[in-house]
Amino acid sequence: GRELLRELGKRGYKKPVVVDADGLNAFAGEVHTLRGLLPQLIITPHPGELARLLKNDTADIQLGRARYAASIAKQLGCIVVLKGDKTLIASPQGELLTNNTGNPGMASGGMGDVLTGMIAGLAGQGLAPFAAASTGVYLHGLAGDLAAKEKGEYGLIASDLVEKIPYAIQKYH
Repeated sequence: GRELLRELGKRGYKKPVVVDADGLNAFAGEVHTLRGLLPQLIITPHPGELARLLKNDTADIQLGRARYAASIAKQLGCIVVLKGDKTLIASPQGELLTNNTGNPGMASGGMGDVLTGMIAGLAGQGLAPFAAASTGVYLHGLAGDLAAKEKGEYGLIASDLVEKIPYAIQKYH
């Protein structure tokens, strides 16, 4: 992941790139190497991943979620989606949104992969990185809420959410 991003940067790749999980873990403790690497970078860490990236404590990240999201977005010149309860979306220009969709049942394996795919899909359709991230987060949470309404929060799995994405998009429009 690390070498691929560096190679894309060297080649002047200009399209949006969404980096999550192991892609971020490859830069643990070397967050500065992401600065200016790609012009349309979107990172989607949960607090633990951001803590590893910054060589910090997860509890500290949780206490200062908005501060960390905004600071990292500005430092790296990228969009930061700090996942969790009330997911935050921060831009390098100082925009900071708090998402109000989603539920605790979404804290299960594969949910972050679905979010990454949704953001990448929206960016691939031409939405600017901040719009793709904020819309993707909102729709992801809304699909999770629709799935929870039908199946309950406990035992919710990523495929339950995926089934509800078209309905979330319909409600959004």
